[in-house]
Amino acid sequence: MKIRMINMGKVDVPFLQEGIGEYHKRINHLIPFEITDLKLKKQSRNETPEQLTAREGEAFAKVIANSPVIILLDEKGKEMDSRGFSGWLGEQMNRGAKELSFVTGGAFGFSEDMYRKAQFKMSLSKMTFTHQLVRLVFVEQLYRAMTLLKGIPYHND
Repeated sequence: MKIRMINMGKVDVPFLQEGIGEYHKRINHLIPFEITDLKLKKQSRNETPEQLTAREGEAFAKVIANSPVIILLDEKGKEMDSRGFSGWLGEQMNRGAKELSFVTGGAFGFSEDMYRKAQFKMSLSKMTFTHQLVRLVFVEQLYRAMTLLKGIPYHND
């Protein structure tokens, strides 16, 4: 199985870039993992949040067109603890999923079209994080989940 993380925008904070890079390397030792950052022209003054999320949705659609399982990282999604996420990930592997695409939206979330395309919505917390910080939190949790699945010491209950 391959796991993809598809993000709107880029990370420009050095310590976040470093952390994401470190976990990206660690994850790739356990499972194929790819990070894709999409870039759009900035929101114009006259553009509504709905118009912006629709434009972002079009950009996402090009990248996720062939993805069999799309998971939105969304504040309205299902919350799981680390063991629960690991178990869910293991279930996806056991079902024979060839690829999972985890998607982080822009500042205003996702378009209605993206919500329709997704098979699952997952929340990382009830708290609100910056879009850049969400990436670090997610890759750390993905690494933690993979170490649990592979029996590698990392997680402490």
